[in-house]
Amino acid sequence: MTSFTISDGQLDGLKDQVAVITGASSGIGLATLRRIIKHGGKVFASDLTPLPEPEASSVPFLKADVTSWKEQLDVFKAAEQEYGKIDHAFANAGIGKSTSFLEEEVDENGDLLPPKMNTINVNLVGVMYTVKLAIHYLKKNPNGGSIVMTASGSSFARLPAEDYTTAKHGVLGLLRALQPQLHPRLPIRINAVAPSWTDTAIVPRAMIAALGDSNVQSADVVARSVGVLMADKERHGELVYSALGKFVEMEYGESGFHALTKPMMELAEGGEKKEVLAAEKRVDEVLEEMAVENHGISVVTE
Repeated sequence: MTSFTISDGQLDGLKDQVAVITGASSGIGLATLRRIIKHGGKVFASDLTPLPEPEASSVPFLKADVTSWKEQLDVFKAAEQEYGKIDHAFANAGIGKSTSFLEEEVDENGDLLPPKMNTINVNLVGVMYTVKLAIHYLKKNPNGGSIVMTASGSSFARLPAEDYTTAKHGVLGLLRALQPQLHPRLPIRINAVAPSWTDTAIVPRAMIAALGDSNVQSADVVARSVGVLMADKERHGELVYSALGKFVEMEYGESGFHALTKPMMELAEGGEKKEVLAAEKRVDEVLEEMAVENHGISVVTE
């Protein structure tokens, strides 16, 4: 894992770039829209709710439900028609938990109802739709481009929200599956952001009050990580965790997830058990260090 900072100068590469953003009307999506425009980029926005002012008067927008392939397709078509190209896509739209495996809802006959799939459909299927469309449209761009997905701290840690955590693990899985298939084979990079507690509509106001303002980051902190993943052409296959203005790249480096889990994989191929135990211990130590550095906000919730 590698800690780093993000300066305004590192976002200058957004100038004249065109980004499609889902879930653009609030939270991380709106903060990213504003950050891109601040650095000279252009945005085509989509959401179920309209953009607020002043963005509503100046940013092209199309209402779209990310669970609808047709509506997302219309967004990408409109963005290409508006700007003549697409350089980046931010698969950001998301909702909070919508089901529980412990509560027992029944129908009029007293039969158990299936779990609601709203969160899976928005946070994972919707992201997959955005990514599939983005690859298609970025292939048309002679310079290629990048895709950024909104994952979460719960993409790699324990958060007791069954559908939300499952979907965010799925986003990380999509990142890992596509990383070897895109750059450098195609001029398309893919990355993801993994925010810690962030002041958005997904986090209940009561939770933010309980955590305290000093332990919750603004959406712009996450927007900066989105911006650098778009602007920095060297970044590919990264998962950037953000917490209170600090940024950590989780996938690579000597203590990144892949380096730490390699001995575990080698065990299945005849490696030494002591190497696996050492790697497991180091994973625990790194997560513990991150929890301390983030003013007591643990990325592991049990």
